[in-house]
Amino acid sequence: MATQAEQPSLPTVAKRSRGGWRPGRQNEAYLFLLPSLLGFLLFIVIPVLGSLALSLMRWNLLTPPQFIGLNNYIEIFTRDPLFIQAFGNTLFYAVTIVPLQLVAGLTVALALNQGIRGVKFYRLIYFMPVVSSVVAAALIFQWMFNRDFGIVSAVFWWLGDVTGLPIAPPDWLNSSAWAKPAVVLLTVWKNMGFTMVIYLAGLQSVPEELYDAAKVDGASPWQQLLNITLPMVSPTTFFLLIIQMIGAFQLFSEPFVMTRGTGGPAGATMSIVMYIYQAAFKYSQMGKASASAWVLFAFIFACTLVQNWLQRRWVHYETGEG
Repeated sequence: MATQAEQPSLPTVAKRSRGGWRPGRQNEAYLFLLPSLLGFLLFIVIPVLGSLALSLMRWNLLTPPQFIGLNNYIEIFTRDPLFIQAFGNTLFYAVTIVPLQLVAGLTVALALNQGIRGVKFYRLIYFMPVVSSVVAAALIFQWMFNRDFGIVSAVFWWLGDVTGLPIAPPDWLNSSAWAKPAVVLLTVWKNMGFTMVIYLAGLQSVPEELYDAAKVDGASPWQQLLNITLPMVSPTTFFLLIIQMIGAFQLFSEPFVMTRGTGGPAGATMSIVMYIYQAAFKYSQMGKASASAWVLFAFIFACTLVQNWLQRRWVHYETGEG
């Protein structure tokens, strides 16, 4: 047992700690951060500022850039109906994909949060589309929605034969009315597993004592869902709402592959990112593409701010302790 004289006093320890730090060592920290800072500067900051400058110019990659001010922004809003159509399609994707993914993901998470046999296997099955190739998934859905030999159309033909009713499948990917729902179904199927996993993490953090107390009070499962589960996972819902809204506004691969890069029929499935891609790399209109990208950024930023303001009314951060 050490004597009192052998133990260093607290002021001495504090003095040694303060003496071991020198302000000049901040340079060492900056030195270790330098590779990441250079990568961020070269691949994020400079390209972003460059795209902002390009949005004020006319440039087709062959001639020197010409400064034209805000004409690119004016043109896409007043003289380019394809941009307006792509913007409307993107809004359709956002207001359909996001709610469907949230509802489907929460439903599956609630089912797989029970103590059923083989629950890990079912979780794996539902999560597999997330790690699968989006190109492969889009090609499979393209075949499934083929009007002549697709499996979805085959169900319609079979129902018509069984019931004797004139039931015929629509020409899914060649119909302006049905092409977007097909893209929505692919996107929801592809990303639902991610939503399920995040919701599972949120559900497993809900204290069981809350459900026990509700059962004692005679609350039904529906009342427990509305008054306990949904409020307790509201921070998870808010997180998923933000990232899925951003993902829906940036939708590209699914409609691009399913429509073979055309965004058809007649632009019915074209998203804003597809419009940006075509303007830049198909028509070499770099200024218009950059202006469209900044319009998309401004809209996503505004929607995120609105969601962040509205979350004060419905998101509950209580943990149920105390």
